[in-house]
Order: sequence, then structure tokens, then C-alpha cells
Amino acid sequence: MKITLLCRLWKILKWTAGIFLLLLLGLAGYLYVVAIMDPPQPADTACMNWQRDTLSPTCYTIGNNWLRRGDSGLWELYVEGEPFQRGVANGKLTRELVIKQEDAFNEQINLMVPSGPHRHFLKYSDQYNYIGSNYQRLMNYHAAHDIGHALQNMALVGCTSFGAWNSRSADSALIIGRNFDFFVGDKFAEDKIVAFINPAQGHKFMMVTWGGMTGVVSGMNEKGLTVTLNAAKSDIPAGSATPISLLGREILQYAQNIGEALAIARKRRTFVSESILIGSAQDNKAVVIEKTPEETALYESGQDYLICANHYQSSALAGQPNNRAQMEESASLYRFHRVEELIAGAGPMTLPAAVALLRDQQGLHGADIGMGNEKAVNQLIAHHSIVFQPQKLLVSISTAPWQLGQYVTYDLHKVFALQGLQADREIRDSAFTIPPDTFLNTPDYQNFVRFRQIKEQLRRGTAGNLDVADFVGLNPEYYHTYVLAGDYLFKQKKYAEALRQYQSALTKEIATLPEKQHIDRQIELCQKRLNK
Repeated sequence: MKITLLCRLWKILKWTAGIFLLLLLGLAGYLYVVAIMDPPQPADTACMNWQRDTLSPTCYTIGNNWLRRGDSGLWELYVEGEPFQRGVANGKLTRELVIKQEDAFNEQINLMVPSGPHRHFLKYSDQYNYIGSNYQRLMNYHAAHDIGHALQNMALVGCTSFGAWNSRSADSALIIGRNFDFFVGDKFAEDKIVAFINPAQGHKFMMVTWGGMTGVVSGMNEKGLTVTLNAAKSDIPAGSATPISLLGREILQYAQNIGEALAIARKRRTFVSESILIGSAQDNKAVVIEKTPEETALYESGQDYLICANHYQSSALAGQPNNRAQMEESASLYRFHRVEELIAGAGPMTLPAAVALLRDQQGLHGADIGMGNEKAVNQLIAHHSIVFQPQKLLVSISTAPWQLGQYVTYDLHKVFALQGLQADREIRDSAFTIPPDTFLNTPDYQNFVRFRQIKEQLRRGTAGNLDVADFVGLNPEYYHTYVLAGDYLFKQKKYAEALRQYQSALTKEIATLPEKQHIDRQIELCQKRLNK
């Protein structure tokens, strides 16, 4: 019966358009087939009676635990104690953010699955329970990162990270930078949380997260060990295992150097492939732990810098068929080489230089490849961008939009020295703030905002009578501009005009092989229609 249901699920995955539908169906199928679970029953549940106090409309406390919204727009969360106590404090403090986050997630389902019968197929019971009970749902959302790139490979995740130390660092100390390009709609990224965790067991650590997410995608602990996740090409999961973000959290909480991080990674079986960039203050270098469901490998660059995109580099895993396909078909290798160029030109790395690298929108050799191209380091979709200075326990985090707003810095020494929060006050270290990108003040930025608005209207089918020439002029070096224009005209049965747009797209830097194949197919279809 389960196999039959999974087959039905796969048919819908195969034929229903929309990456968000695929993501949610994957979550639902994973849950139904392999991930049904009951909540744990803690011995002491007295903390369930805790009530939060309000210091201001955007600042709440429960004992020493607190949540506040900084003047940067980032939410800041601190929780301490035993696991169940931390979970209760987190949930009570962030309850509105959890609801808003899930609303944003499910808005995409309703957009991509407008049909009542299709939603009924997904539905188990009440609102959102088509994904599972409250506990099951939130637990399985931790697999969204994994499933998002396993159901591929769908441009939900395409991250870039790097490390520099010794001769490549201005003060010889390790510096780590990363863009977390996980896109599930703009609303999903509106309420980022900078969480500071003080567990009863293990190391104190920070992470950038969102409501309901306890796993780690970007974080640093009090020992100066950092974790950032970069998706690799995966097969569709066939069974339950550890979501990669929960492995990331375990490493942060219990490892203090590369050797300990590797030992933890080897203990856990994950159900997708991933590169985990580990930075270590104790070792003063960065490495990549590369994982598949079957193997774990360690990659070291042999230089004073390291780059990680979305493909494997170790001798053990680089030759795998999935990885070869990833290097040939995706934007990963191109982006990797662009970071190489930027590191070579930056000189010894500093915080401002690291931020400038993460904001770079150009292609190889400084080429204009259009705004939003997946081959750029800055794809203008980032959920967050972050720079770690592990020896100093400093972390700098981007503010909206994407990585264009100011980067605000937190000193972990100072944050973890706080004994609760008695007043709503700023906790970031203003001495290390990086100002907003000057791109925000340009006509190109305004054009890109308008471009994205029209692109969303095209996706929703609400664009009306599109002025194609005006639309193309908003982002003329981006291949996808012409694809969108061509697809619009093709639906209007204006095949000659659509053909010209597709042909123009071929003259630009196309991000992936599947997109190139789509353009080629559309050109062939246009020519067939015109030759009838």
C-alpha cells in the first residue's frame, strides 16, 4: 500500500508544475512513508506553564530567555537550559514567528495547488495537517533543505562559501564567508532569527534561523568552530535518516575542532548529499566534510584558502556520477571559479573584503551576466549572508534585502555574558557594522525590483498585457529575461516574436544545462508552429 501511494506521489511530482508543490509533496511523502513519529514524553513538564513577559511590542522574556527585534530588522533570540526547557522557551517566545513562517510556506502550496481535489490528496486533517501533526510537521520541516535539492534539482538551494587564513587573511586569522541561497518566496526570508543557544550540555553557539527551525545551516560556537551547509546533487531519498541541519547542530553543540566535527559527521547517516564547510579557530583553517548517504570524506585545499559551492572536491567523491553531472549541468563550477578570481584579486582578506566578495554580481572576468543569475556569487535571492571571525568570536550577518543591506556584527563573548535582558536594548557591536551596498541607490536596483514584480506576476498568471520590450529593458543581460518573455509570447501564440526572444537568450550566459535544453525545445516548437 505504501509503495502504491509513493508511486501516486511520484506521478504528481513528475507532472505537476511548480517547485514549491514538489517540495511540499516531497515532505508529505517522506512523512507518510518513513517519518511518522510521536512526540517525546519528558519527565518534567513544569516549564509548559511558563508565561512570557513583554518589555516592548517587539521584546519578550521568560526568565533569562528572551526575544527581541533589533533596529537592523533581525530578530535576536537567547534560550538556555535543558533541551525541553529550551524548546518550550523558544516556542513561547517565537510563537508568532513560527505561525508567520508556516503561513508563508503554505501560501506557496495554495498558489501552486489551487485545485481543491489536489489539496485534498495532501490533506490529513485540519489546516496544515496535510503535512502532519504539529510535532511531526515541525520536525519534518527540518528536511525541507534536504528535499529541496534532492527533488532536483530545483534551484531552491545553491549556496556559496569560502574560508581564508594565514597568508590569505589580513591578520593571519581565519575568516569564513557564506551566502545561504535557499529561496521559498520573499515572505519566508522576512523574519530571520539570530539565535544564541546556551545548552545545559555541550558548547554555547549561535545560528541564523527562522521560526520553528532548530537545525543549523549557518552557525558558530563558543570554541570558534563554524558550520555552513552547501547542497550537493542527490538522489531522491529512499528512507529515513538524519536531516543535514540537525547534523550541523550536533556538530556545533559538541565539537570544538575539525577532528571532533569529522567524528560526529561519520556517526550520522544522512539521506541526501551535502558539503559541510567547517571552520576551526583551534586549527586556524577550514575544511569541507563531504557526505553522501553512504560515504563521508574530508577535503582540504592544501592552500591558505578554501572554496565550497555545490559540488564535491575530494578524491573520494569528486568522480561520482551525480557529482560529475552537477559540475557539467549546474552553475556550481562557474560560481566556484568566480570566487577563485575574487579571492585572487582581493589580497589578504578582511571583513569588508569578505562582504564585497559575497555581494559580487558579476560573472567570470567581470562579465555582466544579468541581475539574479545563478552563476553569480550574489544571486539576489539569499535568505542570509554571513561572515565569521572565529578567533574573535565575531559574526556579521546581512540585513534585507538579501545581502545588500548593512551587515551587523555580534560578539559572542558579550552576548553570552548577559544575564537575561532587563530592558529592550541593542546587543550588536556597532563598531563592526558594514554599510549597505551602494547598488541599492542605483537605477539598476529599481529596475531589478520591477523585474521581480513582473516575473512574479508572470508566475501567477496576473501580468495582463505585458509590454515585452519594456520588460526586457529592465534586465537585458540576463538570459532568463528573454526566456520569460519568450514563454509569455509563446502562450499568446506569437511564435515569431517568441522565437526571437529564445534566440536572444542563447546569446547570454545561461546558468544550467536544463535551462539551455528548455530554450532549445522552445525554439524547435516555435519553428514547427511557424512552418505549419
